[in-house]
Amino acid sequence: MSRDSLKPLLIPLALLWLAGNGLRLTVLAVPPVIPLIHRDLHLSETGVALLGSLPPLLFAAAAVPGSLLIARLGAARALMAGLLLTAAGGAARGLAGDALSLYAATIAMGAGVAVMQPTMPPLVREWAPHRIPFATAVYTNGLLVGETLPVAFTLSLVMPFFAGSWRWSLAFWSLPVLATALALALFGPKHVPHPKGAPPRRWWPDWKDGLIWRIAIMFGGTNTLYFATNTFLPDYLEAVGRAQWIGPALTALNFGQLPASLLMLALAGKLVRHHYSYIALGLTMGVSVAGMLLMPGAWIVWWAGVEGGACAAVMILLLALPPVLVPHADIPRFTAGIFTVSYSTAVVTPVLAGLIWDATGEPAMAFLPAALAVLAIVGFAPTIGFKRRLG
Repeated sequence: MSRDSLKPLLIPLALLWLAGNGLRLTVLAVPPVIPLIHRDLHLSETGVALLGSLPPLLFAAAAVPGSLLIARLGAARALMAGLLLTAAGGAARGLAGDALSLYAATIAMGAGVAVMQPTMPPLVREWAPHRIPFATAVYTNGLLVGETLPVAFTLSLVMPFFAGSWRWSLAFWSLPVLATALALALFGPKHVPHPKGAPPRRWWPDWKDGLIWRIAIMFGGTNTLYFATNTFLPDYLEAVGRAQWIGPALTALNFGQLPASLLMLALAGKLVRHHYSYIALGLTMGVSVAGMLLMPGAWIVWWAGVEGGACAAVMILLLALPPVLVPHADIPRFTAGIFTVSYSTAVVTPVLAGLIWDATGEPAMAFLPAALAVLAIVGFAPTIGFKRRLG
């Protein structure tokens, strides 16, 4: 890709990266301060679990309403609305005086993110129609950086600056999201209204479209593997007497996504339309899980990093498929259908994994849903038709 061909795209790509960042900044601002919230608001362990489960629940439940908002306002204006709601809900958590107000603010924040997510593929198609895989990798890199920054800097930099206040810390991470909304208003491409007399935009997913279900199951499998590993790897290592590797393994799992997302800037366009890309990455995920469970010592750190990188690569390719394969007007509702199914899977499967562990008494059995997720990715990849025409 030549430097000259990128110049007209610099502002749209920058906005896509910032919006991707905003998809996760406020969500991942909570885990580092959960012990403080737990203490100050007197949450039970069930209450803490609910706090962590609300965002993915909203990602699933509000995806289709997000598609409706896109149909009414257009993707860019819906993104603006999502950014503002995310920033407001994220900051409002710092004002929570009790658990119910905290949950209400979290629901508002999660709804804002859920609105934003289905806007990204149509904006990729609209702003970078000839660079769809590259632009998808750009905003996904922003998303992954948005996952990393709060985890890396909340306890070390942000909270000391605010005298240890978790409330001001949560408000702080809403500021970049609000700044992105301002940048979108000032520098975003001009809004093109829906033509008068044209048929209204469709927003309800076509649940009879098998492609939605196939991509959703593959995307849900990727989410399942990633969330299940984050959830159960610490307890698994504790149970098998390898607790010293918990911190390094989790760090490798999450930070391993960043170099993979950078690599996909160059490779996504070459890989997105090939079945072997998804099959190879799915098999890499499976080998990684086996390596973590079977190999001794520091190997678990290596395999956790490989799993994180493979998850990131598959996610980028799958997110690129709707704008590549679907007519432009149908991208929001198609994407909303994918998110509804896939995030529902991400909520349910960690619970299922915990039940399997409890029922069998075998720590490794908690990773059985992850193994099934790998089979889903590898099994459904050959069924994706890459010659579907754009409208």
